[in-house]
Amino acid sequence: MSTVVPADWQTLPAPADSRAWIDRAAQVAAVLATDAVARDKAGRTPYAEVQLLKDSGLVTLLGPVEHGGAGQDWPTAYRVVREVAKADGSIGQLLGYHYLWNWAARLVGTREQWEHVEAEAARGRWFFGGAVNPRDHDVVVTEEGDDLVFTGRKSFSTGSKVSDVTVLEGVIEGTDQHVFAIVPSDSEGLTFHDDWDNIGQRLTESGGVTLDGVRTPWASAAGYVDKEFRPRVYNTLNVPTIQLVFVSFYLGIAAGALETAASYTTAKSRPWLHGGHDTAVDEPYVIDIYGDLTAKLWAVEALADAVALEGQALHDDPDAVTKQSRGVFEVRVAAVKARATEVALEITGQVFEVTGARSTASSEGLDRFWRNVRTHTLHDPVAYKRREVGRHVLTGELPEPTWYS
Repeated sequence: MSTVVPADWQTLPAPADSRAWIDRAAQVAAVLATDAVARDKAGRTPYAEVQLLKDSGLVTLLGPVEHGGAGQDWPTAYRVVREVAKADGSIGQLLGYHYLWNWAARLVGTREQWEHVEAEAARGRWFFGGAVNPRDHDVVVTEEGDDLVFTGRKSFSTGSKVSDVTVLEGVIEGTDQHVFAIVPSDSEGLTFHDDWDNIGQRLTESGGVTLDGVRTPWASAAGYVDKEFRPRVYNTLNVPTIQLVFVSFYLGIAAGALETAASYTTAKSRPWLHGGHDTAVDEPYVIDIYGDLTAKLWAVEALADAVALEGQALHDDPDAVTKQSRGVFEVRVAAVKARATEVALEITGQVFEVTGARSTASSEGLDRFWRNVRTHTLHDPVAYKRREVGRHVLTGELPEPTWYS
């Protein structure tokens, strides 16, 4: 980063509540915004940006207070991701995925396991990556005494080279049992590839990864006791929680596009020479489009906030989560995912209508918002999200837990 990161981040008093942490995220976003266009073009590994997330304390937002974390909840985490993504969609995604992988131990692990991981992660300000992609062949996990050995390849490993630890997932050889484990990102046999070359989300370090005999103790297998997995319905909250992270940075990117476009329209856009107005901000069609797009964004943000609170009720009492409560929550998440996708794509594309031809200059970087949303919203077909909602409305059907529902 060309911007000098404030040297006093760690000497500032820690934010005291959710609102203050969201304000802290806005401060981080202000730093990222100063050279976001240049960094997007350069496409360099975001070491400094991740260090900023560490120094500001955002990486430990969900961590236990007694070990240096902020002790905040998921609705706050989603809002923090949204704020960061306004300035830089890639860094917003990295932070959101970090929260997910940091939570993976609590999702599937035993209490002893997740308490240990969360304490160590908060104390060390670990940044998490993940080598999990269900569209690829399963990573094969073999047993060697008291160790598990992971071998295979995954097409995507968001966070890769900027992570301190990586979440691995594979299937134990000769069984249908999936196993998650967290290993240091510099583990022998773990190789990250520089093959992420997509049109958007360029700084997410989402390239492929090879696992060539990556070894970890059996004791680190999340949720296993005496080599037997102890399942809970709570384990199936991974997809709705992940999808709400997606919603968060989609909405953040869309909001950033609107804010950037509004600044451009106010300062640089020219009125149409035959429109009869002295400034672009007086053009009726410009006013109408900004009003329409803003209203749509606000509506989806309100739905996202409401669904986040519904989800937090499940996180607050993991043992009480049932197939019914999980299924209803997934339907709500599917609805907001569908709307966030559509609105974010609309906003990031239509802002050019109200900024004008000169706003397409590469130096303005206004295209990065659409490129970022378009790239990630292809993660899974939004039509299947609408299907989940429609089937539930018509028949009462609840989505079966899968890697995508």
